[in-house]
Amino acid sequence: MKQYITIVLLFSCFTVFAQTEEKAHIYDPAANAASDIKHAVAIALKEHKHVFIQVGGNWCVWCRRFHAQVLGDTTLSRLMKDNYVLVHVNYSPENKNEKVLASLGYPQRFGYPVFVILDSEGKRVHTQNSGYLEEGQGYSKKKVEDFLKQWSPAALDPKTYAK
Repeated sequence: MKQYITIVLLFSCFTVFAQTEEKAHIYDPAANAASDIKHAVAIALKEHKHVFIQVGGNWCVWCRRFHAQVLGDTTLSRLMKDNYVLVHVNYSPENKNEKVLASLGYPQRFGYPVFVILDSEGKRVHTQNSGYLEEGQGYSKKKVEDFLKQWSPAALDPKTYAK
């Protein structure tokens, strides 16, 4: 009986997570991406952070998986919050954000989601193909954690490496 209850509980948890992931609405096709990025850069400058742009759409299962993993993991969530101002830039038939993506160096060439890191002045410092962070049917916690650390403000600050 205990095994049956355990199996039912695990299945229920998995079902709730899967439904949450499937119904996640993290991108707003009506959002003004250029304005959102400008606002994020202003906050990043004030808070000494970088801007983390996640380009994708609500149609993209990998976009939702990344979002769910970062939100659902204490370490990844903390790294994101401590080092980045997060912006979701929509790409869908309703709004392709072509001008914004052109200004970011056409990151969509890597597929979706794609991550663009801006410094606190709005200069693009890195574009990441999210496929390199995948593992199985999700993302590798270690790879995502390393990525967030490697492109953090401290990692790019020469003072970090001064002797």
